[in-house]
Amino acid sequence: MKGTMHAALGAGAGFITANSLQSDPSATMFLVTVGGIAGLLPDVDVDGKLSNKITFSYKLIRTVAQLIGFLMILYSFLEGSSSEKWIGIIIGAGMMIISSFLTQRRMLTVTGIGVLAGGLSLHESWLILLGIYIIVASFISHRSYTHTLIGMLFFAAIALRFEQSIGVEGTFAACMGAYASHLIADMKILPFNKRGVKYFLPISKKEF
Repeated sequence: MKGTMHAALGAGAGFITANSLQSDPSATMFLVTVGGIAGLLPDVDVDGKLSNKITFSYKLIRTVAQLIGFLMILYSFLEGSSSEKWIGIIIGAGMMIISSFLTQRRMLTVTGIGVLAGGLSLHESWLILLGIYIIVASFISHRSYTHTLIGMLFFAAIALRFEQSIGVEGTFAACMGAYASHLIADMKILPFNKRGVKYFLPISKKEF
């Protein structure tokens, strides 16, 4: 299923939650927005549009890193002492080499690390867990662990702490309804899905 439909289903889950709680307009808008985002989140494991949305352009990062590496080599060669010169040259060369291997997946990893670091600095447990979620998603194949019951339980821990942090009633329900809608919409019993969802990984690889 396309991302726009997942977002629409997630937003619908947010609206249903808001309606059941008789939320005010601002809370309703928030829950609809959160639902739309949560409805897309399982597909963060895709090396495509969604991961592109939450990461900086890897081409830009690669260019900046290589430029910094080159300037470090040049500065170390011109200004450094004998030992410092070679350390600076090695570090600069390492930056240029490593950056040449950056892909969108690895930028997703870097983004996850940034979210994790932000959570640690802000003492926000939901951000810490979200950072871990993104990092893990950057290393796994599509429709694997983010599309399982384990992934959903992990996201439940994020959603619960998110609601506790912002204090908007219904946030947890909207997030979980949206996440569940994504997993259901990806089941192969639906005619437009060629692949199904392996809910019980790693215990079972059976697709539903």
